Amino acid sequence: MAREGSITFLGNIVGKVFGFFMIAVITRLVSPSVYGLFILATSIVLFLQAFGNLGLPKAIDYFVPQYLSDGEHDKARGVILVVFSLALVSSAVVAGLIVLGARPIADAFEEPALRVALLVLSVTIPFLAVYNALLASFSAIKRLKFRVYTRDVIRPTVRLLATAGLLLAGYGLLGVVGGYLIGLVAAILAGAYFLRENAPEIIGATTTRVASQPLLWYSVPLAFAGIIYVFLGQVDYFVIGYFYGSEEVGIYRVGYALAANLMIFSSSVGPIFKPLIAETKNDREAVRTRYRTATRWIAGLTLPVALVVVFGANAYLSVVFTPQYAVATAAVVILAVGITISAACGGPDGGLLQGLGYSRLVFLNTAVLLAVNVGVSVLLVPRIGITGAAIGTASALTINGLLAVGECQHFHDVHPLTRDLGKVLLAAVPAAAGASAVVLVVESPLLVAVALPAAVITLYVSTLHLTNAFTAEDGEIAARISPALRRAITLSRR
Repeated sequence: MAREGSITFLGNIVGKVFGFFMIAVITRLVSPSVYGLFILATSIVLFLQAFGNLGLPKAIDYFVPQYLSDGEHDKARGVILVVFSLALVSSAVVAGLIVLGARPIADAFEEPALRVALLVLSVTIPFLAVYNALLASFSAIKRLKFRVYTRDVIRPTVRLLATAGLLLAGYGLLGVVGGYLIGLVAAILAGAYFLRENAPEIIGATTTRVASQPLLWYSVPLAFAGIIYVFLGQVDYFVIGYFYGSEEVGIYRVGYALAANLMIFSSSVGPIFKPLIAETKNDREAVRTRYRTATRWIAGLTLPVALVVVFGANAYLSVVFTPQYAVATAAVVILAVGITISAACGGPDGGLLQGLGYSRLVFLNTAVLLAVNVGVSVLLVPRIGITGAAIGTASALTINGLLAVGECQHFHDVHPLTRDLGKVLLAAVPAAAGASAVVLVVESPLLVAVALPAAVITLYVSTLHLTNAFTAEDGEIAARISPALRRAITLSRR
């Protein structure tokens, strides 16, 4: 888990850098209203795409690891083929519905240009189904570096170059949409090549017919959870776009992108965590150990970044983007708090519950997540704008995380709370005090952006050292990531 998680982490860093650079390029070459239109269009497409794939990619990284563990490569191949086939057919149907509904949707938001964006992006629905199935396949065979190459290197690189070229050529909204499509197609071609070359035991196996019913029985509840979760990720844009306009949508999207950096550690562990839990789900002690280890590392790595984002939100919005986006500062702070709590509880996607087979419970949790988010956002956005949307999302993530912790304890006698986790949380206190001092003393946003991470990390790591928070197990995990990291932890424990 440490080795594969570190690979995904590096990929996430690369992806975040490209993503931030992408947003910086777009926000400088088009107006907030044009960028907001693109966000509205992609939000609608991603929401409807969740109906198209029926949650089937999630069946790949649940069933395939079990078949591979039993040496049944033919059945593993059968699962992958069934998923690709069903997802393609259902996604094509959804794409057709988007084409038919593009004009009414654009009229509902009173944005005529939205129709053109939806028509072009409808083509991506089947492509997204294939793309998600490819990523799940890499997780299932525990070859995450190819997942990283596909998702975090090739797709954003091609998308960035294509978008920049099209925008400089004067294509505006079509340039942003076209760059998105070109990057996706390039990623699929590369991912298909990587899978063919690096999974010979599956690609070369004879195909054993696998019944679709068990796959659907597992994946459909997750599909509805995925639909709700995707809608959750886009509902803020829908609500803001309905009550305000595309400019506010663009500003909120930039703020959300900054806060979403806190998901980098949980999303790094997630792709390998679920298969590892699935293959040992009957060994309660192994599940407990892996859950607690993953949660403590996620929390420990997320907290210092959260402090930097919370105290430096205004500086980073002004420096990385433009000062007009600094109005999203309060939203960034609120989102950062909710995302941090969710990450410390195991993440909003219920990776542990999915690995243990509780797909229906994940669906119920996600339904609660949606209800809270929509209810709070609809209530507050008309009154306090994008800050209300942030409160809705943060509240929903917090409640969902606490629900997951309680359910894991109730149904499987597993929880993440340990003395070692407490030491990690305690280390954030002096780091927060130091961050506050930097923001109060330093006036230049650029200097704050530079000095804040150094101050937070120094105080945070020093407190971990003074409280002897590093364990022998941490040293073993660090050794699988980097010998230098292991030496640093070993020295700290002396």
